[in-house]
Amino acid sequence: MYNYIKGTVTEVTPNYIVLDNNDIGYQIYTGNPYSFQEGENYKVYVYQKIAEDDNSLYGFKTKEEKDLFLKLIDVKGLGPKMAMPMIALGSVSGIADAIDRENILYLKKFPKIGDKVARQIILDLKGKLTVDSTVEESASSNELIEVLESLGYKKADIKRVLPQVDPSEPLESQVKSALKLMLK
Repeated sequence: MYNYIKGTVTEVTPNYIVLDNNDIGYQIYTGNPYSFQEGENYKVYVYQKIAEDDNSLYGFKTKEEKDLFLKLIDVKGLGPKMAMPMIALGSVSGIADAIDRENILYLKKFPKIGDKVARQIILDLKGKLTVDSTVEESASSNELIEVLESLGYKKADIKRVLPQVDPSEPLESQVKSALKLMLK
């Protein structure tokens, strides 16, 4: 079983990345492959799924994302292909908060998650998820920086407004706040 793989990203596709480690290219399925850049070195936390007809690696940028993924795939009716979009589209703290508050509507916004699966997630995981807020805030800041950079803003301008944005807000609200501050 692998915990993580350090290496250089040699290929980015819509579904996976190829991570070169000692001249071996590992095909790793990630929630958002475009968050990785070709030619850059990364430490990718991985989960290896071995089944009769499948031997796949799933990768994550943080240990917290991997830990949440492992808990999600233990839920009855929820496999890696359903859990991966949840990790890609939601934040660790957002998902944990939704589960603890029994927010079925939040969980149903993810692809292939219906009412039955959302209720099962809450039943199985309520009260079992703990999130380190300092790690989550820095991950939230990194997400905000990535979004603003993709919109064409310079890193210096982003760093100027970043301290004025509330990291406890959802990412969408953080982006709106940062854009308003950029326009001042």
